[in-house]
Amino acid sequence: MTEPNFSIDLTGRTAIVTGASAGLGRRFATVLAACGAKVACTARRKDKLDDLVEEISASGGTAKAFALDVRDTDQLKAIVLTVADALGQPDILVNNAGIVDAEHATRMSTDLIDDVFDTNLRSLFILSNEFARPLIGQKMPGRIVNIASIAATHYGGGGAALYSITKAGVVRVTETLAVEWSKFNINVNGIAPGLFATDMADGMIERAGNFYEHFPRKRVAKPEQMDSTLLFLVSPSSGAVTGTVIKIDDGQGPR
Repeated sequence: MTEPNFSIDLTGRTAIVTGASAGLGRRFATVLAACGAKVACTARRKDKLDDLVEEISASGGTAKAFALDVRDTDQLKAIVLTVADALGQPDILVNNAGIVDAEHATRMSTDLIDDVFDTNLRSLFILSNEFARPLIGQKMPGRIVNIASIAATHYGGGGAALYSITKAGVVRVTETLAVEWSKFNINVNGIAPGLFATDMADGMIERAGNFYEHFPRKRVAKPEQMDSTLLFLVSPSSGAVTGTVIKIDDGQGPR
């Protein structure tokens, strides 16, 4: 009988997760560590990562906290080498850091515009290159998972237009880098979540009310419902999958 080609064993792998201090990033770091990866948990404030690292360590995993402000070019250029020295050459990158503008376009300050572009799109492109460069030099395969959003293809007009624009950019970065790096066995894929239970989602609900009651399933999705997709995209099972963005929205969004 043919054996199924599926494994979530990440033993010997090193992962970087940006925006790991809360929400989906925290969940991603925990799940990758539970499957055997050594995880570099990054966020602007290192102290916010300490309890996450303790939690992972207490469960038998390996993790280390690193301060990283993704808006800072010098920090982006240094983080991969820093992680490599501490945990081994990273071969998994989860570009999760992101912010929402929650504002109509004409009311946005230029500082906020810069922050949203720098955090959601510019940093992702720069860090992906810094991650890929040593892998290409060492002829090592790698996996990148970019966190986009269903907002990449849908905007209701109630604010956060720039967030939608940057997430559309994330989708296109995923597609183009997948083509460019395919010959180096670096797979670049993405996940486009709908509304999941995170601090960001709580803020949106606080501002706009329980709008999820208008969803067909009248609920907010749970971060753990994304585990299997993340693990598929970083595991050997998805070796032929690159340039794909998987929508996970619990049937919330329009088709």
